[in-house]
Amino acid sequence: MISLTDSQKIGMGLTGFGVFFLFFGMMLFFDKALLAIGNILFVSGLSFVIGLERTFRFFFQRHKLKATSFFLGGVLVVLLGWPIVGVVLEIYGFFLLFRGFFPVAVGFIRRVPVLGSLLSLPGISALVDKIGESNTMV
Repeated sequence: MISLTDSQKIGMGLTGFGVFFLFFGMMLFFDKALLAIGNILFVSGLSFVIGLERTFRFFFQRHKLKATSFFLGGVLVVLLGWPIVGVVLEIYGFFLLFRGFFPVAVGFIRRVPVLGSLLSLPGISALVDKIGESNTMV
């Protein structure tokens, strides 16, 4: 079993609440306040889980500056009051930031019994194969 420090446990909670608030804010037709709270909780939770220095190094690597600017710019646009534009920018930045993780995630999900059979359906399998084969999803 993985042992977590107290700050990592707090970070997992903050990140979970952030994802919940982001999802709930989108379900309520892009509510500005819920999306802003979700963004702040998600980013702060991420920094608690992996640490401030590693968070800074992850976001501000030279080859990830474009993705970071889209993601953090989307957070700023949501905080300024344009939630739909901000969420679109965030989603694009999120996919650019974590595109190297998608092949790993697809490989893991394919081994899960029910989800693996869903990913092998005809229409979905071509899309999943494209996502899972390389990390150049731009």
